[in-house]
Amino acid sequence: MAIDPAVIGSRTPEFSTVAERGRLAFFARATGQQDPVYYETEAAKAAGHRDLPVPPTFFFCLEMDNPDRGSFLADLGVDVRTILHAGQRFEFHEQAYAGDTLTFSTEVTDVYSKKGGALEFIVRATHVSRAGAPIATLTSTIVVRDPKAGK
Repeated sequence: MAIDPAVIGSRTPEFSTVAERGRLAFFARATGQQDPVYYETEAAKAAGHRDLPVPPTFFFCLEMDNPDRGSFLADLGVDVRTILHAGQRFEFHEQAYAGDTLTFSTEVTDVYSKKGGALEFIVRATHVSRAGAPIATLTSTIVVRDPKAGK
């Protein structure tokens, strides 16, 4: 199944979520973060932060809060059993903190294939903002394997 390049530029509905202090502290400990700035409010404030800072890769976790996250691939007719996470890149503009309400807006930026169509790639950019100001851009690549290609 070839992914139609016409999806480039399409957007999924934006959503907002709160960077909750408890989730941030849990994430920091679960990922082995040794710096108490990421899980102790007092340490964060002593280091000049207004609250616990959002660790860079936590934006990916917050993106999973999207109530419609499964609909994008379903709308394309992609069987989730044929996908792999092919890459993730983060670009940071401003620091986000516990208690911030962050808005996520995602668009498809590229679609291409390799191996004679056996592998289809979908590149999406997710723009994260706080009160309209850019915080981060998350770029993710999904590979879709076509089990029928090349046969």
